[in-house]
Amino acid sequence: MELGLQGKRVLISGGSSGIGLAAARHFLEEGAKVCIMGRTQMRGEAAVAFLQRDFPAAEVFFAAGDVRRQEDGISCVRQMMDRWGGMDVLVNSAGIYQEGALDDLTPAELDDILATNVKGTFYLTQASLTALRSTRGAVVNVASDAGVHGNYFCAAYCASKGAVVLFTRALALELASFGVRVNAIAPGDIMTPLTQAQLQGAPDPQQALREMASVYPLGRIGTPEEAASLIVFLASARAGFITGAIYGVDGGLTA
Repeated sequence: MELGLQGKRVLISGGSSGIGLAAARHFLEEGAKVCIMGRTQMRGEAAVAFLQRDFPAAEVFFAAGDVRRQEDGISCVRQMMDRWGGMDVLVNSAGIYQEGALDDLTPAELDDILATNVKGTFYLTQASLTALRSTRGAVVNVASDAGVHGNYFCAAYCASKGAVVLFTRALALELASFGVRVNAIAPGDIMTPLTQAQLQGAPDPQQALREMASVYPLGRIGTPEEAASLIVFLASARAGFITGAIYGVDGGLTA
């Protein structure tokens, strides 16, 4: 299937691991150019080296930045503009996960969740608006099934991803007249480094994985590649009449 992404310029926050890294790989497969934004220089450079092993001629680079800092988002967009002269796609994939009873939630923990998952998405999108309007580009946000329904002992995370869901829908209306499409994916549990760390913290990681998978009608959790494939589709010309949509990637969990 021709997706029309050849030569498109893509910025991916949280692109050095998990869903973001898988999305970067899929975009490169389609002939796009990719800028990965992340907080850690070493991880970012390792991600670029990993991608260039499979795509030695690909145009991909790492821009260090923390989505919680508005000025970092502006800097990353400026680096893209200096290098490639524009931006066609923004993927807001950076995020953090935390669970626990609301009784135990500290102000610092709440601030970090909201600063990363909500403000980070707002700030980087805001920094990209001028570039995206000029190319009639696309935004794909990574929300969560937890932003669509409630999860036990996960109130702050659910609230943050619920904000991303409604931000997506509202921004899609705001930018429609400029030809900019805005959509989101809402993954269930995906085997990312964050999920692996969560499982390794359990007394029996394999049993914990079985219990996690048991709630999904398909009987397993997802892969980063499965989530990334939907991101790439939503950014592509094949999704040209789709905006303001929230697509579940959850093995039937919210059916």
